Amino acid sequence: MGTEFDQDEIDVAKLRERLRQMNDTELRSFGRDALYMTSETRRESFVIQVEEARTELKRRNELRRSKTKNPAARQLLP
Repeated sequence: MGTEFDQDEIDVAKLRERLRQMNDTELRSFGRDALYMTSETRRESFVIQVEEARTELKRRNELRRSKTKNPAARQLLP
């Protein structure tokens, strides 16, 4: 799973679903790859991918924090 190099426009809903299916290591790697690409070129598609990867990591971290307070939140994590 790599960044979407060949597309200028991306389907954000499809990207979000793909990110949610990744494990944490894959997600971090994807985010680093997309961040590197933004340093090479400021294509909007790479910027969106970085933002979406950060958002997904933040969502997971919030779920993990709430897991200690709410056992039902465990079901929401992949």
